[in-house]
Amino acid sequence: MKNNTQGYFLQKTGILLFTILFFNLIQAQQLIELSGIINHTDTGKGLAGVQIQVENTQDMALTDQQGNFSLRTRVKIPFRIVITKKDFTSRTVEILSLSNKIAIELNPQNTIINEVVISASRVPEKVLRSPIAIEKIDIKAIRESPAASFYETLENVKGLQLLTSSLTLKVPNSRGFNSPNNFRFMQLVDGVDVQSATLGVPLGNAIGPTELDIQSMEVTPGAASALYGMNAINGLASLQTKDPFTSEGLSFYFRGGVNHVDNVNHTIAPLGESAIRFAKAFNKNLAIKVNASYFSGIDWISDNHTDQNPNSLVTGNPKFSFVNNPAEDLWNKYGDERNNRVAVKVDYNGKPTTFNVSRTGYLEKDLVSPEVKNIKFDAGLYYRFGDQWRASYVYRYGLLDGTFQRGNKIRLQNATVQNHKVELTGKELTFRTYVSIENTGDSYNLKPLADNLDLTNLSNTNWKNIFQTTLQNNLNAGVNLNDAFIFARQEADKNRVVPGTAAFEQLKNRIIGINNWDSANGGVAGAPATGGAKLEQESRFYQGEITYDLSRFVEIFNLLAGIDYRFYSITPDGNNFVDFERPVSERNIPLPDGTFGKDVTYQKYGAFAQLTKLFFDEKLKLNVALRVDRNPEFETKFNPRISLVYSPVNRHNFRASFQNGFRFPSLFEAFSFVNNGNVRRVGGLTKVNEGLGYLENSYTLASIDQFISAVNADVDGGKSQSQAALDNRNRLVVANLQKLQPEKINSFEVGYKSVLFNNKLVIDWDFYYNIYEGFLGQVEVAVPKNGKVGSDNAVLDMIDRSKQDRYRVYTNSNNTYKSYGTSLGLRYNLVKNYNINANVSYNDLISSQNSDLFITSFNTPKWSVNVSLGNREIIKNIGFTVVARWQNRFLWESPLASGEIPSFYTIDAQATWRIPEINVNIKIGATNLLNRRYFQYAAGPEIGGLYYMAFTYDLKL
Repeated sequence: MKNNTQGYFLQKTGILLFTILFFNLIQAQQLIELSGIINHTDTGKGLAGVQIQVENTQDMALTDQQGNFSLRTRVKIPFRIVITKKDFTSRTVEILSLSNKIAIELNPQNTIINEVVISASRVPEKVLRSPIAIEKIDIKAIRESPAASFYETLENVKGLQLLTSSLTLKVPNSRGFNSPNNFRFMQLVDGVDVQSATLGVPLGNAIGPTELDIQSMEVTPGAASALYGMNAINGLASLQTKDPFTSEGLSFYFRGGVNHVDNVNHTIAPLGESAIRFAKAFNKNLAIKVNASYFSGIDWISDNHTDQNPNSLVTGNPKFSFVNNPAEDLWNKYGDERNNRVAVKVDYNGKPTTFNVSRTGYLEKDLVSPEVKNIKFDAGLYYRFGDQWRASYVYRYGLLDGTFQRGNKIRLQNATVQNHKVELTGKELTFRTYVSIENTGDSYNLKPLADNLDLTNLSNTNWKNIFQTTLQNNLNAGVNLNDAFIFARQEADKNRVVPGTAAFEQLKNRIIGINNWDSANGGVAGAPATGGAKLEQESRFYQGEITYDLSRFVEIFNLLAGIDYRFYSITPDGNNFVDFERPVSERNIPLPDGTFGKDVTYQKYGAFAQLTKLFFDEKLKLNVALRVDRNPEFETKFNPRISLVYSPVNRHNFRASFQNGFRFPSLFEAFSFVNNGNVRRVGGLTKVNEGLGYLENSYTLASIDQFISAVNADVDGGKSQSQAALDNRNRLVVANLQKLQPEKINSFEVGYKSVLFNNKLVIDWDFYYNIYEGFLGQVEVAVPKNGKVGSDNAVLDMIDRSKQDRYRVYTNSNNTYKSYGTSLGLRYNLVKNYNINANVSYNDLISSQNSDLFITSFNTPKWSVNVSLGNREIIKNIGFTVVARWQNRFLWESPLASGEIPSFYTIDAQATWRIPEINVNIKIGATNLLNRRYFQYAAGPEIGGLYYMAFTYDLKL
């Protein structure tokens, strides 16, 4: 009986325990629901897309368009939720009861506090504690910019200028010495240098990311040689694209617009750009990405008739007044330069008189089609190995039309650049190797095109003789001087092809198709041209680099080290680069059309190490870097950098740095061998000079101008030409050009960056002082054919153009140049999502007391200002931005054209409408909204208003 009782009791007890356990289990697994609304602190409106997640679980929800959310979880009360949204301060809230719907407010956050950059030190670091000046443009800023393309957002960066050569070709620069072919500024796309090997400079964004794939841009306005080597002494732009693992999806982009709306130098013209992006992660290890885009439009027109050889100069005719200057040299005209100038001798008012007269030449707008296009394609395969290692292969292709300015204007037509990159990255190691392949396609040089169009009609000598005879006949007939010159030019140009005619187009196209700039028919009217203008160039460069974070081996400080190697290979076509396989006596003789010489090679290799150490409770950061670079053509160069960042209290950051940098001459500066229209542009290496004598046996062209003017005056006064030349020999200046050396810069910089007033105000200020030694430029000289400089024969050769060889030589300056400047950037977040940004920059060159062989080409306005006002959501899903820019007038100097650039201001504006329900963004905007035409540099295009609408569809997979 007892056993039965015990069994009964145990049975009932077991049932009771099971029942209690069962109900507890049900209660533990019961879903509970939390609902509420998330509002913006300033506006009180609901915030869409806020993430609410139960702490330490995967349970989460997102708010709808009104800010409402509903979250289900099995976690028992009490528990905590974490509330996050990009650009807002995160919050953690404890939930004690479900009795009421919760309401929570989020504060907008100034993201610069946590913003990370990589370019400044080649390692991730907060932008506030960067050792040098750096600007980061993230995807949000790109989307809200009124720029017509994301790349043009660089125009608003503090301390940066963006020159527009074409709609398809824009070139950045900072801190002076600006140029449309900027050898001193480096541009990287995902770590790849996207420069053109032949031209030696970045081609804007011709081979860069598409509008859909750009993630961010980091810009260093100043020297970066210590970490990046050559071509980075004036700045660095690093563009980062989206990661296919974290940014999957299928996206489409279309931008349509118009420019030339005032019909000034072209009728109103449409432009359009289309792009597609596809990214897919098949699993956690494998992903692909593909991008393609196509742009076409009507380019800005270069048609400025500023005369850079006014009649008041000795190279004009200062003793006479002319309505039309017979020796003019217009900015955007070719064939009228000094090397095509002739001396016309006539009897005027009863005495012998010499006049300087230029060939007529052709306007740029008649030589260049304004139609341009840019095709881009890239594809990548990405693979992850575990949690740390990642391998990728990326192919990029770009096809470009546009007008590029070097010593001449180059019309790029169907020019292509290709990149192949293989990369392996880990937690500590990065290995990258890539090749860049360039083909200039159907490109051509405007200077030989204009020369050969004129020379097909008559040689310079024959043209001069006709002009001189006609001028004398008209003067003898009593015609006034101005009209006599007009009639003489009309007669000399009688059989010249005229723009707009079928004969002109036929001859122009024939010359463009000939790859031989040197020879031209000597002067039978109507004879076919034998001289050409085609730029046929094939080039490649190969890069390999390894960086390794050695910090775990040393422990007491962070240590980063790296090595790199670059190899250029250029195929000489007889027009651009010297062919060392040919005898010196034959190098002036062009190669037969369609043939090529042996490849010219150029290489450099280097290594760097960077040490970073924190002191005084991490308030002081010391960064020391040393780089060594070797180019077999020059001595080994060392580039140190030392910087300090001091943060005495939270968010106040003071920085100071010194760095030394070298820029090896570009391949073109070292090896060029270009016919430039009766003058040959040549590299400054001594082995290019061998047998030619332009380094050691030449007179400067500037002194020859003064010499010729004095000789002509004496001849007009009754002396013989030979006697006049010998009597004025002291006016000739021997060039004595030095052996080409790398360009050197010593750069000092201080700065301050802070975030104040509850994250509403950002202040960024910097000051720099640069010292340039061995500055690289071009000087034009003449080598006598019959003697050494100083001898009688050499002096007499200077009065006869046929007895001298003229060269435009890349060489180093004799003077040391110093420049300085400062910039201040302010960003303030106002109430209700309004924000205002302003920056002002000042740059100046300290003038040297000594004259130099060539112009310094600082080419930078002293003052430039940018101000913007925006609101990303002025009403629901609609935002706007307005940007105003101003710069003061300045002097532009270059071998092609020089003159004053007037001050100008522009206003850009955009409005964006986001339609998240269908994954669409619509953007309407304008650059140069008021259509106030301006130009940025001498001989550059005149830029007007551009008005557009852009449509983006972004489907997340």
